[in-house]
Amino acid sequence: MRAVRCVDGRPTTVEVAAPEGEGVRIKMASAGVCGSDLHMLELGMLNTFTIGHEFAGWLDDGRPVAIEPIHGCGTCEICLAGDYNRCPITLTDIAGISRDGGMADEVLMWPEAIVPLPSGADARDACLVEPLGIAVHGFRLAGLRGDMRVAVIGGGAVGQTALAVSRLAGCDTAISARHDAQKEAAERLGASPLTDEPYDIVVEAAGTASALADAAKKCRPGGKIVILGSYWEPVELPGIELSMKEITVVPSSMYGRYGPTRDMDVAAAALAQIPRLPDAVITHRFPLDAPAEAFATAANRASGAIKVVLEP
Repeated sequence: MRAVRCVDGRPTTVEVAAPEGEGVRIKMASAGVCGSDLHMLELGMLNTFTIGHEFAGWLDDGRPVAIEPIHGCGTCEICLAGDYNRCPITLTDIAGISRDGGMADEVLMWPEAIVPLPSGADARDACLVEPLGIAVHGFRLAGLRGDMRVAVIGGGAVGQTALAVSRLAGCDTAISARHDAQKEAAERLGASPLTDEPYDIVVEAAGTASALADAAKKCRPGGKIVILGSYWEPVELPGIELSMKEITVVPSSMYGRYGPTRDMDVAAAALAQIPRLPDAVITHRFPLDAPAEAFATAANRASGAIKVVLEP
């Protein structure tokens, strides 16, 4: 079968043996190129396994599913509390990073990875469930309520899904985006204009020190900054504003479970409830045989790319 792997520093479609052994077989429908994929490719971290941690497809019986690409040991106190994203085992077993991921014709996953899609959610769009899960988790940690005013810093895929989840909760939500395509997508998702009035929650979805400083300026005294962006190097904290306003900083990593409810199941439900999201956020679709073009497009935000998707 075909799979996308890093060859001589470039994402390349190669022929590999079909997966065998234990697990649930998924026929791939869509796999998103994440900003972290671009960073890890540049850092030489994707040299062994099939790339792709944002993906969805169909089971052997035809049921559409999204995939939760992480799992912990399942037995430690952290996992039993539902915070398996914090389990040390998780970082050693992530689909698309430390085991084969979804940029392939087929993939085998552990049963707990399966996220059933509700009616109205298409597997061809359901690679968005993973970034939606990131937003759902961060807002859960921050205690999002529908009466809050929310601002999002960063107009990439994570920023757009945070906007969508916040709007679904009923919040008046604004977004700060750099590129025209990002601003247009935000308008389609119901973003309000940014104002000088402080916000209850500010989402930092850009992953930069300047975005964090901007978030502190926009946050009300006693408010919260939710960090959904990934920091790949140390960042300077806007110490004076954090301290003087007594802002709570809420770091957020991936997704987990609260009681019986998984963040990823909430994310799958959100995808079905926001039918305009895929058209607004998925800007480019490439065949599985064109990964180099897909990654180059995803890296060029000025070209209008938000979420770039590979399809079989």
